[in-house]
Amino acid sequence: MLHGREREQQALGRLLAEAASGRGGAVVVLGEPGGGKSALLRWASSNQRFRVLGCTGVESEAELPFAALQSLLSGAMGHLPGVPGPQAEALRAALGLAAPGCDNRFLVGLATVSLLAELAADGPVLCLVDDAQWLDRPSAEALAFAARRLAAEKVFLLFAAREGAALAGVPELALKRLDPMAARALLAEHAPGLPAHVRDRVLTEADGNPLALLELPKTDDGDPRRLPLSHRLQDAYRRRIAKLPAPTRDALLVAAAEESGALAATLRAMAGLGLTADALAAAEVEGLIAVEEQKVSFLHPLIRTAAYRGAPFTDRLAAHAALADALADDPDRAAWHRAAAATGPDEEVAADLEAAALRARRRSGHATAVAALERAARLTFEEPERARRLALAAEIAVDAGLPDRARHLAGQALRLTEDARMLARVSTVRARVESEHGSLRTVHKVLVAAAGQVAPLDPDAAASMLADAARASWSAGDPVRVAQAHRMLEALPQDPTRSKLADSIGGALKLHSGDATEAADGVALLREHVVQGRNGPPGLRLNVALQALLTGDYDDTRDIMADLAEESRASGAVGWLPAVLCTLATAEINLGRHRDAIQSAGEALRIAEDTGQPSRVAHAEALLAYVAAVRGDEPGTRPAEQSLRRLPAHDNALVAAWCEWALALLDLGHSRYEAALDRLETAARGPIRHVGPGVHFAADQVEAAVRLGRPERAAEPLARLERWATAARLPWEDGLVLRCRALVTADGTLYARALELQGEARPFERARTELLYGEWLRRERHKVESRTHLREALERFERLGAVPWAEHARAELRAAGESSAPAAADAVAQLTPQELQVVRLAATGATNKEIAARLFLSPKTVGHHLYRAFPKLGISTRTELARLSLE
Repeated sequence: MLHGREREQQALGRLLAEAASGRGGAVVVLGEPGGGKSALLRWASSNQRFRVLGCTGVESEAELPFAALQSLLSGAMGHLPGVPGPQAEALRAALGLAAPGCDNRFLVGLATVSLLAELAADGPVLCLVDDAQWLDRPSAEALAFAARRLAAEKVFLLFAAREGAALAGVPELALKRLDPMAARALLAEHAPGLPAHVRDRVLTEADGNPLALLELPKTDDGDPRRLPLSHRLQDAYRRRIAKLPAPTRDALLVAAAEESGALAATLRAMAGLGLTADALAAAEVEGLIAVEEQKVSFLHPLIRTAAYRGAPFTDRLAAHAALADALADDPDRAAWHRAAAATGPDEEVAADLEAAALRARRRSGHATAVAALERAARLTFEEPERARRLALAAEIAVDAGLPDRARHLAGQALRLTEDARMLARVSTVRARVESEHGSLRTVHKVLVAAAGQVAPLDPDAAASMLADAARASWSAGDPVRVAQAHRMLEALPQDPTRSKLADSIGGALKLHSGDATEAADGVALLREHVVQGRNGPPGLRLNVALQALLTGDYDDTRDIMADLAEESRASGAVGWLPAVLCTLATAEINLGRHRDAIQSAGEALRIAEDTGQPSRVAHAEALLAYVAAVRGDEPGTRPAEQSLRRLPAHDNALVAAWCEWALALLDLGHSRYEAALDRLETAARGPIRHVGPGVHFAADQVEAAVRLGRPERAAEPLARLERWATAARLPWEDGLVLRCRALVTADGTLYARALELQGEARPFERARTELLYGEWLRRERHKVESRTHLREALERFERLGAVPWAEHARAELRAAGESSAPAAADAVAQLTPQELQVVRLAATGATNKEIAARLFLSPKTVGHHLYRAFPKLGISTRTELARLSLE
């Protein structure tokens, strides 16, 4: 029985019961070494309702990609054919069962969810992961990802980890030390014959730690030194091991150094050192290890640590050399053991480690690849070669979401080389780190300096760096630095690709030059570039879509990004998706497809969090805050406030602009006109005025100023909007200008012309024009005519979910003499964004499994979305979806 763990057992028992009924989840049990975490996992494994899978993190195995995941899922691989194709391929590649494909860490996590869901179709599944603090990083990422997505599955993930080793997004259960009563009961059960003075000393020394209560009585050392508990236990184990015969100590050392626990490899290495299996068997008799199913496992991680660290370094070197020979058929593990046996620079071992790193990278084991390359660099004698390996490690560290490590590695490489090409590589890494985790102005500075050095040797590399510098400065709202990058780009030897790049950046600069003619030329250049670049590689197409956004071509933006999103999903190129989906969401917002925008930005947010892209997280949160503001959802705009506090001096002006716009629009919808106007005026005086939203919120500034009774404060934003409309030459933009002029001049006849020009291009803005026109007509005592426009405004606002605006329209309708203004019935509006996306795909005839593969969900989660959506739509079968309009 477990002593003193009734509270934890009750909590876990409740969670396991919920998982067995289909509400899965995860918990990480945190505690000190010897605190009883493993015992709690063993108790959970006794639950007869669950099929149990398990693995244990091993400190020396932490550099082998997906080692823990392979151990955990080995008993479930027979269900892999039921996993969606791209996910199954990613998992096979990660586990070394197929040739590596693209970077697909995200798909490996999804495949883990899907495989466990398939297994759970036969009954509830319990996954036990002990010593999670020592999981290899790729496994830890995949399992944490899965843990956050099990709500609809009969699967429970139970982790045990040391204090301070929490898993992102996984709830925690902290284990405290046993109280005195429970400690006495545990000691009495396992060491009933202790003399009283020894019992009291053990209770004092153990201080409620269960393992100490079990192990300290086995030593005859009464030294009461107040060392940290893990040290005292390790010392206790070391003393036990020191009493063993030398062959048994050596066998334990080999087993401790052999990270996978494979009995065959351990015995082969022992044979190379002249040891027999009997030496290992003696350690099992002593209760230090267990040997079963061809695996050697230590009964506690501290035993492994004591066996390894307690041995002389010469013995450790010999053990690793023997293991390297024994693992000749596993080049990756052999390379690590050769590295551990090396006593100085060794180019042959370094080359083997680099090869292992590249294989790990192809399997999405980026963190492992970084560690291997860093170790290879330490074994490299020549400085240029060491710099190259450090630079490669830094590049992979960025991919692995390890910004601090990437920055450190890049700094090391810079100190070892003056080669321009190498400096360009390292500078690109530094810029990528700064782009996500630092300053966009620093990005520009680093890239421009490196591009200047590498330009004579590699103009293509320089052009790419300058384009990235210009893009970063544009997002920072800094046209001066954009212009600097553009001049340097134009000075490069020109070819068709570099010329188009220069033209597109030049076009964007002209767009915001303040000169109407130049701005119109800029729009023409950008639109030409959009036409020419719709079918290029992902990076080019993303740039093209951003240029289409700049010119107000939202339909083009949506088409380009929707296609690229589908291709990225199909190919597993998940790293592109947050940027692509944020751009798609921006187009959808402007097109009035707010539910689609919520889905796109929400997916971008989830993926960016999982792939470690904080700037994309902020961007997605800002877009979601804007839609929340339209809907009057004040709590939904709080991430925008938090982002503004995090952004140093509006360093990311694009994200800041969306945040400011969202908060101002919330104020405007709730009739807080002064707050809205003050916020937008302050924003328009800073870098935000140079990015797209800074132009488009000009119409909101005008409305806030007029409704506040300060029309003179509308002059500047109206002039800004007019300049833009002249350059853009878009009917809906001209209609927006006319609406603003009608507000400022009180000439209501302009509203009718504004509605003609606006058409259906931007539904939210169209509804606001209808509302303003209806208000003006009512004030002019044309009540019957006003009701037509107010009803139209109300219906549009309700379709968009714009609650405060709909209430305003309803109040105006009542004032115009319409006593009853019921809410519009729209079954589709009741669906969540995720439900709507699933329903749309189901309407095409796609199966749950096909939908799951496309949306990165498990098939069961898809089924749950359909189960919830059908009653809202008033249908009971998939075939009925064909008769519904799902736009």
